[in-house]
Amino acid sequence: MSDAKVLLLVEYERLILWTLQEMLEFGGYVVIAATCGVDAITILDSRHPEIAGVVTDVRLGVGPNGWEVSWRARELQPDIPVVHASGDSAAEWPLYGVPKSIMVPKPYGTSQMLTAISSVLISSTP
Repeated sequence: MSDAKVLLLVEYERLILWTLQEMLEFGGYVVIAATCGVDAITILDSRHPEIAGVVTDVRLGVGPNGWEVSWRARELQPDIPVVHASGDSAAEWPLYGVPKSIMVPKPYGTSQMLTAISSVLISSTP
């Protein structure tokens, strides 16, 4: 059995999703990927006990957005680490983002995202 942390990755743009998923898996994480808010919330509802953190874009097309995904994650696990990413909504983060989360503005480098994820996971460890 692996000690790798499981992350829910939610990204509407498939190329970004694949690139980020590959980078996270290379970094030692197990990734559950979703391309829309509906799928992300379905995954959270059924698998939240195994998910150690959420990385979500804000704009996810039709359906729930990334803010809603992160709030649902926090309803299920009040201390779950969350990283938001956005190319146009970073200024909305103080209003809509969950407390003690991180906003990573797009475009970002993969190392920048890996650092953000690592820092929220470390800060949530008792």
